[in-house]
Amino acid sequence: MMWFWFSLITLLCWSGSDLFSKIGCRDPKDHYGHLKMVMAVGVVMGLHAAYEIFVGGTVINLQILLTYLPVSLLYIGSMTLGYLGLRYIELSISSPICNSSGALVAVLALATGGIGSMQPMQLVAVALACIGVIGLGIVEATEDDELRAARQELSNYKYAKSWVALALPVMYCLLDALGTFADNRVLETLSGVVENYEDSANVAYELTFLLAGVICFIYVVLIKKQRLVPRAEFPKYTGAIFETAGQFAYIYAIADTEHLPMSAPIISSYCAASVLWSRIFLKEKLSWKHYLMILIVVAGIAIMGFFDA
Repeated sequence: MMWFWFSLITLLCWSGSDLFSKIGCRDPKDHYGHLKMVMAVGVVMGLHAAYEIFVGGTVINLQILLTYLPVSLLYIGSMTLGYLGLRYIELSISSPICNSSGALVAVLALATGGIGSMQPMQLVAVALACIGVIGLGIVEATEDDELRAARQELSNYKYAKSWVALALPVMYCLLDALGTFADNRVLETLSGVVENYEDSANVAYELTFLLAGVICFIYVVLIKKQRLVPRAEFPKYTGAIFETAGQFAYIYAIADTEHLPMSAPIISSYCAASVLWSRIFLKEKLSWKHYLMILIVVAGIAIMGFFDA
């Protein structure tokens, strides 16, 4: 039964990370909010990496760092764009688009290797996720301005039609998909270099994120002279903690291979919880067309998670 609780913890933590990242990055007046979010995640991941190295005994060296560097940069780049996008669009729309990267990975796999062993329902899942994302874009682009203003009335944040609003989460999706696709190839290389290569790769990623956080600190605080106000930074660090805690629980959830067919769909559908939190805590209200497209995306992601097991 522990697999269920770890899966649920992962879902709650990653959806919580979405929520607090949105709160930390949504201020349109803070033009460096996304970089401050990178700083926060870098600090938390750096601390976790230190624990893994000095307490957990995870092996890390320059060769591993450089081998995994392209993957790390793709992941970090996607997350940075995702944080930037939260300034321009509702979390309810952004999260399902970002989490559709699995569908793009499948498309890349199909383009490079054919259908292979993919089952018909997996192809249906990929189609659902792609249709849902495209549908969200169409709904956003064609929504009447007065209807948009009316449904955003309860929220303190108003979002106007903008190609940037949709382009940023779509770019996140693209980069994350490329990162996942490259991840598989790079891990094959690391498997012949070090034992427990997955742990070493994760630490390499966290240390690279720490370096990205340091670079952002130098640019934002030392060069641009931006102040770090604790009240404004608190949601960012809370989101970073949720992100790292979710990753920790995820490892244990998928370790129970017997129940993986049930844990994977639970975890992969965390964007549905993100939509729920945004409705409850951020007062985001979407049209029925938005929710229909989101439901289609979530269905596709859940089916992919099931068959990925």
